[in-house]
Amino acid sequence: MNWAGKRYWIVGASEGLGREVAKKIADAGAEVIVSARSEDRLKSLVADIGDAASFVTVDVGDLAAVKAAAARVGRIDGVVYLAGVYWPMNASEWDNEKADLMGQINYLGGSRVVGAVIGQMVDRDAGHVVLTGSLSGFRGLPGAIGYCASKAGLMALAESMQADLRKTGVRVQVINPGFIKTRLTEKNDFQMPFIMEPADAAQVFFDHMDRGGFKRSFPTVFSWLFRLSQFMPDWMYYRLFGAK
Repeated sequence: MNWAGKRYWIVGASEGLGREVAKKIADAGAEVIVSARSEDRLKSLVADIGDAASFVTVDVGDLAAVKAAAARVGRIDGVVYLAGVYWPMNASEWDNEKADLMGQINYLGGSRVVGAVIGQMVDRDAGHVVLTGSLSGFRGLPGAIGYCASKAGLMALAESMQADLRKTGVRVQVINPGFIKTRLTEKNDFQMPFIMEPADAAQVFFDHMDRGGFKRSFPTVFSWLFRLSQFMPDWMYYRLFGAK
């Protein structure tokens, strides 16, 4: 891609993977508008990036706030949705408030942000939409009530958009990372295979945005397990991955 002169709205950019992806896009020559709820973290990121960056705070759990933020951002060439929340949760220890928040931020937030900007892209027949799924979105996992479902919903949203827009000038991508060292994965009390540093994951993320097709799941070898699990019969899958 030729990134020079492009404007990208990065939602969920205050820390972790989102922060590093915003830096990669700015380094490539694009102007970035970074968004999250924390103004202090956004100011810090803008200071790190320099003149190519500005910020607009937004709470993606509030539709009116998303619409207002999109109006402030204005015309853009691309949007990248990286906002997400996570709590480990077993079905026998259901927490409605946390499960609801994962749905609100991880899935509905992405839908709200895309819905606020897709019209301008369709009208111009040009644009770039990138959604962040997860390897956990391929099939339900133990201890992941709320998170798996929200990521699966966002991945399905990207697939439906691709089906509708594949022959237009609006490019759609979904990128599905595995474990990344962030404050979210710090909540896990189990071994996380192939866990990546945010900067390393951001490089894979950006490379796919730059020259890849519709979908990218990584780390590659680890992703094969999740992708192949979709073809397992139920008795086999739940014997391997269900409660013991």
